[in-house]
Amino acid sequence: MAYNSTGLVIHDADAHIMETPNWLRDHADPGIRDRLVALSYPGGNELVQSAVLTEDQSDLGRGFDRLAAQHRSDEYRANEETELMLRKNFAATGSFLAEDRPRVLDMLGFASQLVFNTFHNALLHDWEHSGDIEFAIGAARAHNRGMAEFCSVDSRLLSTLYVPLADIERAPALAQEALDMGAGALLIASGCPPTHSHSHVGLDPVWAMAAEAGVPIVFHVGGTGQLLDPNYFNNGLPVPPDFHGGAENFRSVDYMAIPVKPAQTLATMMFDGVFERFPTLKVGVIEMGAIWVPSWMRQMESALDAFFRHEDRLQSLSLRPSEYVQRQMRFTPYPTEDVGWIIEQAGEQVAMFSSDYPHVEGGRRPIERFERSLENSTASAREAFYAHNFADLMGGRLDAVIAA
Repeated sequence: MAYNSTGLVIHDADAHIMETPNWLRDHADPGIRDRLVALSYPGGNELVQSAVLTEDQSDLGRGFDRLAAQHRSDEYRANEETELMLRKNFAATGSFLAEDRPRVLDMLGFASQLVFNTFHNALLHDWEHSGDIEFAIGAARAHNRGMAEFCSVDSRLLSTLYVPLADIERAPALAQEALDMGAGALLIASGCPPTHSHSHVGLDPVWAMAAEAGVPIVFHVGGTGQLLDPNYFNNGLPVPPDFHGGAENFRSVDYMAIPVKPAQTLATMMFDGVFERFPTLKVGVIEMGAIWVPSWMRQMESALDAFFRHEDRLQSLSLRPSEYVQRQMRFTPYPTEDVGWIIEQAGEQVAMFSSDYPHVEGGRRPIERFERSLENSTASAREAFYAHNFADLMGGRLDAVIAA
């Protein structure tokens, strides 16, 4: 029996692959391959270590070979349906073996998944800001080949392919490359490019291509650069355990900083007329929460009213900020957030379901948690949350999936 027992069609707006140590190098051009360091999963990532390594072996290559053999074993597969939502990260079915992922979709009962990397968002952002644009582009191309290859096993898997925006003149060609590879969505950093705004008119061809192709632009957590000044953590107090209960660096203070850059970026794009010039362009803000969206919408309304008389760019807008948000932007709440309240405050159009599969942050019962906060919502609001808003975001790339 599939995990989705709601009777509703459910599209998953946030799912992941788990990249193996040499994943990026294996897909890179020879010119940059030797410069790409294999992932080592540092920092006490117990979830990676426990899935791959034994106490007396530290060779990641051999560890992943053993893990792949375990995933392919009859013993492992005999329990995969009952343990589907219990196994997380590299221990999860279909987390790094692409051939297993179609079974995951069947067992989850999801109509599609929008698939992101796990370990490379921050790296792609940082390489784009490194000053070495050739390396940044080469790394992005390697990432995109790997993502396209993984998602090619099933049309229900929609790939997110990265487009560096650092070089204004080359960005349109890079976007076209990603579209030609069948990108389900164009992934960009939500943090500002190194020398210009997302709203720079030189990037208009990128937005035009995406809008014409019916392919959304997406932001994902990790693509902002440094979330906040590290001195916020210099408080003289003991270091609390992180979200996983371990030693990784994601805690309540980090959580508060997540929406800052996407909120600023989208507001800037809106006020500078990007969404006015490209009324069919869609943007998905993924794994950055949505509880902040209603107050952000009202803040932009206040900004419009305060500065309207003095800024020609604001006078050129044909819609109110909230109307642009409802028409063109979609967000994935965390399962700990009150989706019913978000919908009540921001409208039925803005929120989408996501599982974060196979990450531990998504929890073991995301549907049940979302359902509790949707218990007083209308049937149309629930359908919009689980399916319609995602279909609206994804446009043409989802047509083949729905038709099948």
